[in-house]
Amino acid sequence: MSITTYLSSALTVILTILLLSRSAGAFHSAGVASCSGCHTMHNSEDGTTVLTTNRAGNNWLLKSADPSDVCLSCHATQFGSVLGSDPLSPPNELGAGNFVHLLENNLNDAPDGVINPIPGSAAGHNIISAVYGISRDSRFLHAPGGTYPSNHLACTSCHDPHGNSNFRMLHGSGPVQGNIGAFFYAAPVAVGLNVTSGSAESNSSHTAYVSGMSDWCANCHGNYHDEAGSGSFEHPANEFLDGEITDQYNRYNGTDFPTSGVQTYAYLAVVPFEDPSAGVNSTLGPGPQSRVMCLTCHRAHASSAPSSGRWDFNVTLLSLDGLQSGSYPIPDPYNSPNQTGLCYKCHPSGSD
Repeated sequence: MSITTYLSSALTVILTILLLSRSAGAFHSAGVASCSGCHTMHNSEDGTTVLTTNRAGNNWLLKSADPSDVCLSCHATQFGSVLGSDPLSPPNELGAGNFVHLLENNLNDAPDGVINPIPGSAAGHNIISAVYGISRDSRFLHAPGGTYPSNHLACTSCHDPHGNSNFRMLHGSGPVQGNIGAFFYAAPVAVGLNVTSGSAESNSSHTAYVSGMSDWCANCHGNYHDEAGSGSFEHPANEFLDGEITDQYNRYNGTDFPTSGVQTYAYLAVVPFEDPSAGVNSTLGPGPQSRVMCLTCHRAHASSAPSSGRWDFNVTLLSLDGLQSGSYPIPDPYNSPNQTGLCYKCHPSGSD
């Protein structure tokens, strides 16, 4: 091997390592060549017009017509894998859920699931993506409980593409997506898993929710499940867990062992809660400062259940998930054919 070939190979390896080791934060914070990763200077590249979809271009010189498609060009199947290629075999769960479930044909696993299908568009947030065939949610003109327009929903509706110091670069209070909307509440405080590792969440390795998540969701959805809200199902959010619920959460260890749990190992990643002392490796169940939040029951992106549920609210046993619909069966954290819905993790009677 010539010295020139050797040096060229070595340089390639070094550059590859540097690129793979760069965090998303570095790329989105004016790192080397970051601008050209998403934008094209003259609306063309290598002599070819970049914006060739059915949209008449955009005002941001993006490499794709849809903002979400720019994000997904890196994050769909790597760097978080937020939109896999197969709704029946999604990537490892990291916490927020996966947009691939928006492509499922049917989510209804109730007894009438076959004759009354629920389309995959009900699986979560319908980010608009021409490349991946995801269109706006046909059911809602605006976010349920709020006013954010569904025909502008994109990754950049929630995340700041240019980077900030917030959890997952979520928008804080102020104008959003070119003044399409405006947020009142600040970004939540949380610590997430390393999205480049590909490792799945577990009860001892998971997102640590500290504070502010329900308020942040209310930027678009209002107090949707509060008594004065617009939801049909009332449920508290952003409230301290009372003693009865805290005790139930800590003792509950599945349908087969409903009272054998202990607080030291009670944390269930599928039913998380907020706590000022939350940590990504903590296995502790809730205490006096713990709160219920929107993401206690819902995924932030999408799931293989209606309304982005962390489990399917329409089934009586988790083992029935996917049977009627043919959709991806959300894994049972207790791995028991007898396991009922995870409302029981907090509620002794399964009701509020």
